[in-house]
Amino acid sequence: MVDGSAGDADYGAIGNAYARFRRPEPAIARVLEHALGPARTICNVGAGAGSYEPRRRRVVAVEPSATMRAQRTPGLGPAVAAVAEVLPFATDAFDAAMTTLSVHQWGDLEAGLHELRRVAREQVVVLTCDPDRLERSWLIEYAPEVLAVEAGRYPSLERLHDGLGGQAASAVVPIPLACADGFNEAYYGRPEALLDRSARRSCSAWSFVPGAVHERFERELKRDLADGTWDRQHGHLRHQATFDGSLVLVVAPPGG
Repeated sequence: MVDGSAGDADYGAIGNAYARFRRPEPAIARVLEHALGPARTICNVGAGAGSYEPRRRRVVAVEPSATMRAQRTPGLGPAVAAVAEVLPFATDAFDAAMTTLSVHQWGDLEAGLHELRRVAREQVVVLTCDPDRLERSWLIEYAPEVLAVEAGRYPSLERLHDGLGGQAASAVVPIPLACADGFNEAYYGRPEALLDRSARRSCSAWSFVPGAVHERFERELKRDLADGTWDRQHGHLRHQATFDGSLVLVVAPPGG
């Protein structure tokens, strides 16, 4: 792709609104900070606009998409134009390595995980989605095609654990009601927000479904919001502080 996007999504086409809709969620950032432990030097692979890069540590970001590199948060350093499968760093160059919601974009998952393990002396931290938990979202009723795309793209936790050496541990990350990071499940209690096409474009799975799916989704969700159907079935989510969806943190220990 001209943009340099390494995965199956063209971020040159869909990535222009990411900095607006995919802002760092403080609760998720705290989970990542804790998982990184005392690491002071970190390689952030598939860094995008840099949403979850720790500010008080030395981070070297890697991002193949020129569109995403151009949207990096002010105050962050530039990102290296490279891919996960071939990191241009020496073995054990960093204390830790991290990647957030990007493993599903890698052309060769095992090669990318091997590279993260190679450049990190200590832990490797992966924020991802468990495809086996995607159907917990109300979206399954309105856009099953989108969740099918997601399930087909995200690797299983078993595959991630194996690729990181077999000693990794994983845990569900609760998603807060007002989640600032606009992935699909972030809107579990705010369905109206997903009627914004720019919000959907900032969730890459929507770029793989035809326009007819978008049109049906908007038509049926607008109807069910207007007549109260959505609230009768899911209205409790509007007041639920967190949602345990598919968001998962995988942490591989040193030498794992």
